[in-house]
Amino acid sequence: MSTVAGSDPARDEQPVKVIVYSDDRTVRAAVRLALGRKVASDLPPLEVTEFATQPALMAAVDREHFDLAVMDAEAVPAGGMGVAHQLKDEVADPPAVVLLVARTADAWLAAWSNAEAISPYPVDPVRLPQTVAEVLHRIREGRATQLSPEVFPAPGQSSRHGADDGHDVPQEMIR
Repeated sequence: MSTVAGSDPARDEQPVKVIVYSDDRTVRAAVRLALGRKVASDLPPLEVTEFATQPALMAAVDREHFDLAVMDAEAVPAGGMGVAHQLKDEVADPPAVVLLVARTADAWLAAWSNAEAISPYPVDPVRLPQTVAEVLHRIREGRATQLSPEVFPAPGQSSRHGADDGHDVPQEMIR
């Protein structure tokens, strides 16, 4: 996993290299503004690199190491969930991923993409830095960080149905 600053004091001074991925420049700007220069007083400063396309992002990840990526799940033509899944499958030391999701029902897709966390879209300037800081702290502590699909209801369930009513849910997906 990522090598975010840990117990090595010299490493603590190196910035956390962050990818911001979205085809929408206003989303990238909102993420950059929300993150600021530091997300927590005990973490190193951030060095943010923005990407508008999946090919540019993948080429950069092939050339250099990044610690974390904040990805727009609604990006087109390549959405952040698919790009995150590709990163986790194809890159030897992929960055941790925080996905911006417009619908909480998409959290199970974020788990499929092997993301470490989700944050709401539109960008929440309080929650996004908190989420990023939590992920970076978990990495520093060496704890597993990826989302678990078990914490999300089965796909196809809407808010009008309880998680235990089995409505329109295949039998093998009922807990």
